[in-house]
Amino acid sequence: MYDLIVIGAGPGGYEAAGHAGRMGKKVALIEKERLGGTCLNAGCIPAKTFLRSSRLFRECREAARYGVRLGSVDLDLAAVVERKNRVVGTLVKGVQGMLKRAGVEVISGQARLASRNAVEVGAARYETANVLIAAGSRPAVPPIPGIRSERVLDSSGVFALTQVPEKIAIVGGGYIGLEFACFFNEIGTRVTVFEMLPRIAAASDEEISARLLQILTRTGIEFHLSSKVLGIEGGTVQYAASDGATAKATAGYILNAAGRAPVLDGLGLEEAGVDFSPSGIRTSDRGRTSVPGVWACGDVTGRRMLAHAATREGIVAVNNMFGKKDRIRYSAIPAVIYTHPEVASVGRTEEELKVEGIDYKKSVVPIGVAGRFLIENEGGTGLVKVLAGARYGEILGVHAIGDGSSEFIAAAAAMVEMEMCVDDVREIVFPHPTVSEALKEAVLGIR
Repeated sequence: MYDLIVIGAGPGGYEAAGHAGRMGKKVALIEKERLGGTCLNAGCIPAKTFLRSSRLFRECREAARYGVRLGSVDLDLAAVVERKNRVVGTLVKGVQGMLKRAGVEVISGQARLASRNAVEVGAARYETANVLIAAGSRPAVPPIPGIRSERVLDSSGVFALTQVPEKIAIVGGGYIGLEFACFFNEIGTRVTVFEMLPRIAAASDEEISARLLQILTRTGIEFHLSSKVLGIEGGTVQYAASDGATAKATAGYILNAAGRAPVLDGLGLEEAGVDFSPSGIRTSDRGRTSVPGVWACGDVTGRRMLAHAATREGIVAVNNMFGKKDRIRYSAIPAVIYTHPEVASVGRTEEELKVEGIDYKKSVVPIGVAGRFLIENEGGTGLVKVLAGARYGEILGVHAIGDGSSEFIAAAAAMVEMEMCVDDVREIVFPHPTVSEALKEAVLGIR
């Protein structure tokens, strides 16, 4: 009899299992494929490994701006893939070691709920007091004719490319599509992005989204907004443009970056009575599902498809199932788009505050007010935007665009999480010179 069985070994699952194991609980972790889940094996980590290589390649070509003159610079995509595999392998071993130290039993296979207190893996049945479902997500497949053809890559298969394509068309202007657009653009591929909505990075603050579009367009990425892809045949994309006219575009490869969908099939959810919809398993802010003893975290809930959100959700669920009151504050979860420049945000957007009728003040400063940014980003641009309550000055949202913003957004998340006000932040000492000083200046700009 286990205290907890976790289904799925992504960031939400393995961190939750380790947390429960360190609490002295008897824990089993069931995974049908690879430890680390999508994030470690075919998502966050591989993508950022690729982006590190493309950024270095770009920096070498732009080195003269910094007084460094180099000769010819080439990118070996096969070597980039090899390095990605090494990084992933190292991190997978780290997860294995953590689980072993926590005393977690790892079971390979497809898990299915037999009841609220039992999980089946093939012919084996395991009894447990609690089940945490952390089955993750898979690339979404929109109903586009030809989307499954040979020339179409998804956000997993793209990591197997060993030759730099001349042209690539990307379906989707969310964070996945934009990160790959930057990667391919920086290594010399001609990139075209098709997005159904009238703007890219639709979950971002509109002011940030507009600035990102402006900057990326200047780098040479071609965007077709308010455009619907009608079909794919070979290397040809047929689409309805923003004016309603039908047009075609050709590319060596097409990348499906239309987002991700929760993995819900094969888990026995319906038979166990767990409330769910195509968008995910319904949970409370404490991780509970509709069935007592059955919990869920991560992408399978469809709430915030971010690795760090999954980790926090899993730990919150474990704490609550074993008597420690805890909850996740979704408004305080930071998000980053690892484009060039980076986009980082936490809390409410200005548009959300308007819809909710919340009175607010805002401050916007160029990220270049921080000397460190100017030192490290010749010709770079960006901004930091802070939104605060009009009456008390509580920090409601922080939105930034500019390289380095991913490193200071955690400080902004702490401000939102702890419900800090502008006067509280005035007392915090920011190190100099750092890009984080732009955050300080933006907060102090609230009057």
